[in-house]
Amino acid sequence: MTAAQARRRFAAAHVARLATVDARGHPHLVPIVFALANDTIYSVVDAKPKRTTQLRRLQNVTSNPWASVLVDHYDDADWSALWWVRADGAGRVLELADAEARIAVRLLAERHPQQRATGPVLAIDVERWSGWSARPA
Repeated sequence: MTAAQARRRFAAAHVARLATVDARGHPHLVPIVFALANDTIYSVVDAKPKRTTQLRRLQNVTSNPWASVLVDHYDDADWSALWWVRADGAGRVLELADAEARIAVRLLAERHPQQRATGPVLAIDVERWSGWSARPA
């Protein structure tokens, strides 16, 4: 799968898994919804119930910016339809007042109208798109 094919499949997905690493090297993996603009993935702290808006994923990219985001398709009946795409890059935390964060929140609201931004935006600048598909491209 080419990087362009991987990016197209990624952009069409609705949910992903975000992997970050804390300052001690411990992995942290969570599902996210996202918006993609060029080669930047955006996710936001939203209004779903949480103990805090200072989420571990934000703390992690502050101490170690490297992150991976994975989307995939699984079909129990047809394994020839299986595929996955991974985006690897560096994360940044944006405050809601930042111009880029406001754009990200608008993109996220267009893609996920039920989502309400309440905290910082996580931006991941993708440096590498990779993927695999059971079916040839």
